[in-house]
Amino acid sequence: MLFDSLIPSPLSYRMRPRTIDEVVGQKHVVGKNTALYKMILNGHVPSILLYGPPGTGKTSIANAIAGTVQKPFKTINATTAGKKYIEEAVEQAREEGNLILFIDEVHRFNKAQQDYLLPHVERGLITLIGATTENPFHDVNPAIRSRCGQIKEIKTLTYDDIEELIQLALHDKERGLGREEVKMSAEAVQLIARSTNGDARSALNVLEEAVAASRNRDEKVIKVSEEVVMECVENKGFSHDKDGDIYYSLLSCLQKSIRGSDVQAALHYVARLIEGGDLTSICRRLLVIAYEDISLAAPEVATHTVAAVEAVERLGLPEARIPLANVVVQQCLSPKSNSAYKALDYAIEDVRKGQIGDIPPHLKDAHYAGAKTLGHGEGYKYPHSYPNSWVKQQYLPDLLKDKQYYIPNQNGYEKQYYKVFHRLEELKRQ
Repeated sequence: MLFDSLIPSPLSYRMRPRTIDEVVGQKHVVGKNTALYKMILNGHVPSILLYGPPGTGKTSIANAIAGTVQKPFKTINATTAGKKYIEEAVEQAREEGNLILFIDEVHRFNKAQQDYLLPHVERGLITLIGATTENPFHDVNPAIRSRCGQIKEIKTLTYDDIEELIQLALHDKERGLGREEVKMSAEAVQLIARSTNGDARSALNVLEEAVAASRNRDEKVIKVSEEVVMECVENKGFSHDKDGDIYYSLLSCLQKSIRGSDVQAALHYVARLIEGGDLTSICRRLLVIAYEDISLAAPEVATHTVAAVEAVERLGLPEARIPLANVVVQQCLSPKSNSAYKALDYAIEDVRKGQIGDIPPHLKDAHYAGAKTLGHGEGYKYPHSYPNSWVKQQYLPDLLKDKQYYIPNQNGYEKQYYKVFHRLEELKRQ
């Protein structure tokens, strides 16, 4: 214990805000004009769910709230805290009064933990502040959500927020680096801000590492160069969790960028996914895009996408990025159509609603003894026996005979289908 007390806390830990007025960024949550800020200043803290990416300040905000209202504060992690930890929190609340309990990774809270804690939350003995990197509407137990009057999204900090935080750390003599004479150019500060992806913890860690790497025993002034910062920020800004909400958002962003024909955005998102290393999910999504968003407007793209996927599987990284680049650019710049799969969705919807009707007798299978007696297959006209392999006859059940599911558009190659479709519709009406 004595040895632990001699180890200095990381800068990111020391610079955590002590009150909500010291919180950097997140003005939409605890800015001076928000209802939550006014509640807290008046001593009222509701149970809250905070969700957002790592390093955006969820724990810091919880600490700041407790510091502002001067209430007991306890932190547990849902993945490691058993019932005993929660019992200790309840006992502390009984002894010291209303306790603010911060539960990190609250989406992993199990039923036994929940059943013991939530009655104490309802009675007001415990104020719950839960934090999660997942979407609470998808991943947090409804029983916990219902007890939290406030659900707040904690957003990635802006470059300006990170720069403000770095300046605070450089000049704070009590908790930061202000007791030393540290010189950094504006460019070096900006480099940290732009290379840590809005992650406050990561930015302060980089700052601390860069200062430590720049100390010189023979010089009083610590000069932090851009070169040193560059070494310290390498890969600091990249975060990728294959089980996290951001992972599925990246796949969604890739598809929406391709659908919107934005090459630059699509390349950005596929680059982030490639760095995550999950080629299987990238390839699967590109195959979906080829048929969902491009489809009949450029049917050759599906063939090219399948070929690219096969190349990716054979090559592996880093070479796999080459066929991926080709197919992403081609998909972006190809004409788009979703008419085919939307038509099928409408047909499926009718089937699920029971809108089916009886199969026309002339279309029923006639390849068995007794079919003729039932009238199955009688009157069927074999299209290949007619000019252009087409003859007018009814194929849909009577209930749906005038139904139209497929409405072609005139994008790319589908313009050819558009002409054929309307010519056939005209012949049907004659």
